[in-house]
Amino acid sequence: MLEVRHLNAFYGPVQVLHDVSLSVAAGEIVALVGANAAGKSTLMFTLAGLRTTHTGEILLDGVAIDPFAAYERPSRGLVLVPERRRLFPFMNVLENLEVGAYCPAARSVARKTLDEVFELLPVLAERRKQVAGSMSGGEQQMLAIGRALMAKPRVLLLDEPTEGLAPIYVKLLFDLIVNLRVKGLTVLIVEQNVHHVLHTADRAYVLENGHIVMEGKGSALLNDERLKTAYLGL
Repeated sequence: MLEVRHLNAFYGPVQVLHDVSLSVAAGEIVALVGANAAGKSTLMFTLAGLRTTHTGEILLDGVAIDPFAAYERPSRGLVLVPERRRLFPFMNVLENLEVGAYCPAARSVARKTLDEVFELLPVLAERRKQVAGSMSGGEQQMLAIGRALMAKPRVLLLDEPTEGLAPIYVKLLFDLIVNLRVKGLTVLIVEQNVHHVLHTADRAYVLENGHIVMEGKGSALLNDERLKTAYLGL
């Protein structure tokens, strides 16, 4: 469903990604892991159309989305849940969710989607009038995912979703990711919690200094001693 071909990404004159190629099939959970500053978030920004300039191709269902601006990509089915959530802190839960349905196609079914999000994430229904900035970190992360789901994505990009979360919310979040896959969503996740994400992912790629250096099934990589010592510091 999502394919990246020979991607090179730059911040001004500085090249961060080097000839990155990867794929995510429909219905898969694919993880991207690696040390800090490996280029993981840069890849997510580039897929979402944010911040970087790049060469290479990004294809969704075989169609290049490189010409589309960041605000157009959700309507194509590609939605990013950014690192640190990036909610509107002075708006309440319901208002944050409604912002997620700004694309015309999503807006036309927003009421139905909202009911689905509340069923999937009951805490958001309970807190619908609460100001987002007053919620716990775990609740805010659930809200950030709920906001993304309001856009009716087919591919969900998750950038460091467990960062700063209590262990109970880490488990809830990975359970949610599996549930989303069951419901037909395709997921690409960047995550520092290597054990959890490799247990959950169907496949994974390891990024080092902007290069893909390993790939394979999540369970196989989890037991790879070279991965643990050379790339993850475990």
